[in-house]
Amino acid sequence: MGLVYSQPACRWASSGDLQRLYSALRDDSAQLNVQEPISGDTPLIAACRRGNLRVVEYLLDNRANAQLTNQKQRTCLHYVSKRTFSLIDYLLIAILMPILLLGYFLLLQKQRKSVSLMEAVLSSDVNIDAVDYKGNTALHYVCLRKSQILVPLLLERHADTNIQNNDGETALDVSIRLKFRKIVNLLKKER
Repeated sequence: MGLVYSQPACRWASSGDLQRLYSALRDDSAQLNVQEPISGDTPLIAACRRGNLRVVEYLLDNRANAQLTNQKQRTCLHYVSKRTFSLIDYLLIAILMPILLLGYFLLLQKQRKSVSLMEAVLSSDVNIDAVDYKGNTALHYVCLRKSQILVPLLLERHADTNIQNNDGETALDVSIRLKFRKIVNLLKKER
């Protein structure tokens, strides 16, 4: 069960309905950065939460404000960094893995989509070092997810590796605690 948005632009961005989103923005351009009354989500945040790459690209092309935060002080980059595979994705990968490695190809396709989504958001003016209410940055979240493919993208944009979250942990500390050796090595090179 997902979020239910009252703002039409957020609803269409979340569902990935580009045609309705286009109509909503054509009728009222203020909808581009409208925020939900309760969650504070914008259409860009809603699209990033659901991983709707085409919608994210469309919103960024139309100059959606990537700096806006919701009630949890999270930007769209936080949600891109937090995205994981769904239970259905894991099941499909596990079921299809023995069948001509179809599961592996599905996994690669999902990873490519994550990279594309991250690259789209990083191409905007998003604050790469923004901290949420837990003190976590996008780098903290990709380290928590053990996302070896997304960590380098953030490091290339000079993500600050020294920011401590509310638990006093840097992204390196998180990676060491969770024993993600490859990510630890990547982060140590940046220091």
